[in-house]
Parts: sequence; C-alpha cells; structure tokens
Amino acid sequence: MLVEKNIVFYSNCEHHFVPIIGKAHVAYISAGKVIGLSKINRIVQHFAKRPQVQERLTMQISNAMKKALETEDVAVVIDATHLCVSSRGVKDVNSSTVTSHFTGEFANEERKNEFLKYLDL
Repeated sequence: MLVEKNIVFYSNCEHHFVPIIGKAHVAYISAGKVIGLSKINRIVQHFAKRPQVQERLTMQISNAMKKALETEDVAVVIDATHLCVSSRGVKDVNSSTVTSHFTGEFANEERKNEFLKYLDL
C-alpha cells in the first residue's frame, strides 16, 4: 500500500463560489503499475481547479487514480473547510467536511482501517 497524505488543495464551491480549502489523502495498492508521487498531487490539483462539490471531487480523484494505475484498489479521503459554512449563513468556523471513497481491497474493513490509521483526522 502506498499512501500520499496531506495533499493541500484549494477549490471553489460550485454553489456559492467561495473557497474550499482542504487536504486529500490518497492510497493505492499496485497491480504492477506505479506512478510518480507528484502525479498523485497533480491529479488532486487538476480536479480541484474547477468549481466543485466535495463528494464529486472525491470520486473524480479515485476514478483518475484507478485509470492511471490500472487497479481497483484505491482509497481517497478528503477533509475540507468550506467558506460557505464559515463565512456565510451559520458562520461555523470550526467544522470541516470529510468525504471518502474506498474501492477494491479498500472495501475490506481491515485494509480500510490500515489506511485510516495513517491519517491525522
């Protein structure tokens, strides 16, 4: 298992056009193919550049990783602060939103927990 964690990204909420600031944590188990570590960061940045909802961003990163690595064994967790929550409406500055997507081996609780123990959530 390879884990690349704390990938900082900046995006914009597609509903309110205010910033989303977060960290992505990505893991995969190689089926024989590997990519450079910076490519994982680039995949996150690529999808974060466009206005987003966090749920879709999580899925897009996962799908791109599966395609690039030719494996189903991918996990993505995103923890982000949405300025639409902290600067508008309820103005809650302490909350964050966590989304996840686990496929292949990561759907197995033991493997999923192995990945999650590395995260600082």
